[in-house]
Amino acid sequence: MRVVAGELGGRKLVSPEGTSTRPTTDRAREAIFNALGSAGLIDGALVADLFAGTGAVGIEALSRGAAHCTFVERDRNALRALEENVDTLDLAQRTRIVRSDAGQAAATLDVDIAFIDPPYDFDGWSQLLVIVRAPFVVAESGRTIDPVDGWNITRSKRYGRAWVSFLERSGD
Repeated sequence: MRVVAGELGGRKLVSPEGTSTRPTTDRAREAIFNALGSAGLIDGALVADLFAGTGAVGIEALSRGAAHCTFVERDRNALRALEENVDTLDLAQRTRIVRSDAGQAAATLDVDIAFIDPPYDFDGWSQLLVIVRAPFVVAESGRTIDPVDGWNITRSKRYGRAWVSFLERSGD
């Protein structure tokens, strides 16, 4: 696995042994960040990478111009890989790593974009999106996300087994 583009493009990322994490594919990350860049949403943004795993999505955001990323992860093996990636890429000054449940942390983070990539069997989208404070969410899931009150799904596309959806907070 590697950083796709930006200032860290081509740099390798480590990931933990086993199947406890499911990194976002290079193809999906490239499409996500090309769209965010075209919309002018990533440059200078404060972002959160919930269910961070290796941190590949948040690191890609930083590589593409985000100002700061808060990574939220609770799995010990994933945290070790995440910490190694942040250290190796010299990103400590632009990051914060929070060992916590993503739902608990989401309620406390004031960011511009929340990247949410839970396990594929996750079914708590409506509960999680109620507490997310970001106005824009990029969600990755094993199936399409059902509409959630207070959010508009502006884009949804399948990349292999993963569905990536962009959600904007509605004015309701």
